[in-house]
Amino acid sequence: MYQKINACIRAAIDTYEKTLPFKMWKEPILGIISAEDEGLKLLREVVSSTHLLPGDILPGAESIIVFFIPFQDSIVESNLHGETASREWALAYIKTNDLIRVINDDIAEMLRREGYAAGKLPATHNFDTERLVSDWSHRHVACIAGLGSFGFNNMLITDQGCCGRFGSMVTSLPVSAVPEAAAARPPRERCIHKLTGGCGACRKRCPVNAYGDGGFDRRRCYAQCLKNGELHKDLGYADVCGKCLAGLPCSFRSPE
Repeated sequence: MYQKINACIRAAIDTYEKTLPFKMWKEPILGIISAEDEGLKLLREVVSSTHLLPGDILPGAESIIVFFIPFQDSIVESNLHGETASREWALAYIKTNDLIRVINDDIAEMLRREGYAAGKLPATHNFDTERLVSDWSHRHVACIAGLGSFGFNNMLITDQGCCGRFGSMVTSLPVSAVPEAAAARPPRERCIHKLTGGCGACRKRCPVNAYGDGGFDRRRCYAQCLKNGELHKDLGYADVCGKCLAGLPCSFRSPE
């Protein structure tokens, strides 16, 4: 079943990419974990007291499928300069969110044919706009699934780096049918700053100094994202920035 899900993701990328003016994505990364994974129980402590659990999305949930869609290097490099997000980065954000919707629909239909149900979640904008905290964190679920570890910039560093988008869905597919499903384990630390105290390039890259001595300022970060959304509103809703992801040792790979 793992191979079928992976093939479904790759097919969706190949099909969608044919509609675009340029190649946008690299090889995806897939993870599957049990809906009863011990790590998931900590989400209401680590992320938010209102964070959803698998059973809240799909009664009788058995597993969670999570995947990472990395951006092509050219998209990341386009976002290196200036204080506002590049047009390419904004477009990649919008198109990848749409791609994730397509992927979720395709996987859900494939699972339905196999006799399983799926509970789908949007790629973004599933957060409390007052507290700026997600009701379901794709990144935290991906971390629990072993896809990566969090960097100083609060982004997840995978084997393909940190530049891209995460998607996830809850299903009734039992993990016993997926030998490749991950068991709970501490994520391998990948962030140079956390390992050695050095680097910190992401902090320096932030155009609004959201990573100050007092910790991460969510509102300052979000204000810059809204500014970029207004700048690129002709493309769609691109309330993103990405400056703290581009030009880093972990942009395209795990640097540890």
